[in-house]
Amino acid sequence: MSSIWTITPTIESMQERVVNTAVDNMGIEFTGAGDDYISARMPVDARTVQPFGILHGGASVVLAETLGSVATNHCLKKEGTAGVGLEINANHIRSVKSGWVHGTARPLHLGGSTQVWEIRIETEEGKLVCISRITMAVINL
Repeated sequence: MSSIWTITPTIESMQERVVNTAVDNMGIEFTGAGDDYISARMPVDARTVQPFGILHGGASVVLAETLGSVATNHCLKKEGTAGVGLEINANHIRSVKSGWVHGTARPLHLGGSTQVWEIRIETEEGKLVCISRITMAVINL
């Protein structure tokens, strides 16, 4: 399989880009990149839980949108463009009270004006927590 990336993602470059952002403040850490995916993890702690002590659905959406957005901006087809979120949905399957959740983004569609990514968020044991899909608009800068 050949790589989908026009700019090769590295853990260091992705992490550097999110310093002093909501992503950084929530403790999200990039963990990997392959030929057709990027991955990150997020702690389940005081920054990411809701009042019942379980992972906040909105925190899962932040992780999903982060992965979809970062991935999009590493595989744009034209210079002078950027990927921005157009629509996101998320189905919350399982609650989590502690530890880390791990997200992986893979493309469903890589067009010139839109991209669609699927993001799976799982527990440390590989159990599905959230499945999300994001549509990204590719805009001219």
